[in-house]
Amino acid sequence: MHIAIAGNIGSGKTTLTNKLAKHYNWTPNYEDAEQNPYLNDFYNDMPRWAFNLQVYFLHSRLKKILECKNSGQHVIQDRTIYEDAYIFAANLYDMNLMSERDYRNYLDIFEFTTSLLQAPDLLIYLRANVPTLIKQIKKRGRQYEQSISPDYLTKLNQKYDLWSQSYNSGKILTIDVENLDFANSDKDFISVTKLIDEKLK
Repeated sequence: MHIAIAGNIGSGKTTLTNKLAKHYNWTPNYEDAEQNPYLNDFYNDMPRWAFNLQVYFLHSRLKKILECKNSGQHVIQDRTIYEDAYIFAANLYDMNLMSERDYRNYLDIFEFTTSLLQAPDLLIYLRANVPTLIKQIKKRGRQYEQSISPDYLTKLNQKYDLWSQSYNSGKILTIDVENLDFANSDKDFISVTKLIDEKLK
């Protein structure tokens, strides 16, 4: 079983991954953003480092997926390979932060990579509005994230909504986190697990 959690920056992916892994006794597979050697440079100079950043993420995500598939375990993954292309790279291109040449090159690599992969058994999309995302970003205090603008998050949210509505690679569960506090409320967390159980049936 391979479950993957998608969502904008600050939507609660890592928190939910951790809680679901414990609840179901699944193996968590976390995004290693802290180890990305391009992240700080990217937030300081997006046009210069956009392509490098996205290729690094794509390579890292591919390794994570192969680890999941080869482990023989039930795995829950924080962030998906699809978001790299359909959300982040597409948004960088739309904002003229990635050149046409780099974007087309990136998409060729992405399309070849995903043609070799099987989609998750269930994709969970955590949807949150921008004020909530900003609140969570400030709360966790990652230095490289503090310069992220509301406009940037808004554009990502728009792409997430379009992508989630057109996703047809497998089962998808959209969870609006605005009225949920699964991090601190047992009741809210159980309501999330019930939705997941229904989808997995």
